[in-house]
Amino acid sequence: MSVEVRSTAEDRRPQPAHGSEPQRIRWHRPLMALAAASALVSVASVVGLVFDQRELVGAPIWAKALKFGVSILIYAVTWAWLIGQLTRFRRTAWWAGTVISVTLLAELAIITLQVVRGHRSHYNNANPLDEALWSIMGTAIMVLWLATLVAAVLLWFTPGADRARTLAIRLGSTISLVGLGLGFLMTMPTEAQLASGGDIIGAHTVGAGDGGPGLPVLGWSTEHGDLRIPHFVGMHALQLIPLALLLIELASRRVVAFRSVRTRIGLVWTVAAVWAAVVALVTWQALRGQSIVAPDALTVWAAVLIVVGGLAGIGLSLASGRHRAIEPAEQQR
Repeated sequence: MSVEVRSTAEDRRPQPAHGSEPQRIRWHRPLMALAAASALVSVASVVGLVFDQRELVGAPIWAKALKFGVSILIYAVTWAWLIGQLTRFRRTAWWAGTVISVTLLAELAIITLQVVRGHRSHYNNANPLDEALWSIMGTAIMVLWLATLVAAVLLWFTPGADRARTLAIRLGSTISLVGLGLGFLMTMPTEAQLASGGDIIGAHTVGAGDGGPGLPVLGWSTEHGDLRIPHFVGMHALQLIPLALLLIELASRRVVAFRSVRTRIGLVWTVAAVWAAVVALVTWQALRGQSIVAPDALTVWAAVLIVVGGLAGIGLSLASGRHRAIEPAEQQR
């Protein structure tokens, strides 16, 4: 006898009321202005890479401005959309987003100014102007983290119509906040800097000075540890975890198991746990002075454990969702 598998009420997405219109997206305007400025800096940086052959710390001088421009562009658009979706604490969220936009705009402007001057923007205390600019950047970064904390907390207190989507946004923002905070590790002076009392205080390379061989485009060190990696990987969880859920939703058109909201919630928890573990792993690897492209046995085994844990989480999520969907149908027999 065949058993018909029916979706439970939990598995059906809420539909808008008859005659109602979808909620209009309210983009946060200061953050969208920041996105526009970031796009202009990115375009200018590409032009600079073509026509300006100067190098700084072993890399094309406009490479940093390009990377920051693109990263801030993505970050700004994401938060502009998220803050626009909030149905509670809108005024507080608006101010948090505005602070985020101002601090990142200040950072982007200083980076661009220093590129034009041919000076390092980060960790630079070579002269009074460089020191003042780096001090402004350091203060802006701390204020940025606090404003992002406020925005992330507000996301946790604003429920959404789809539980899996809400969870993906909440977990993505939390891991992103951790990744943003990992940037502070790069502001700490190294032992060599303390011993020499030089003009550069802080570094992203562990085990050597900044510069040297790096990965194409990203520039991450291929010989030593690089703290930019956990900072980057963690910060962009804000986009990648919701993106993973979007791919799961698209796959649900063909994969019946993904249509269960219980399964999607389990998969979101799994993706977030794996991503958090990867952030921890690359942080540990960088702090040991180990290049991302030359992992030792401990790092490899830790990566294997993360993969095994992720596969187990996927299996449990699928099993849980299938059990929940079949249970009501069995009661019909």
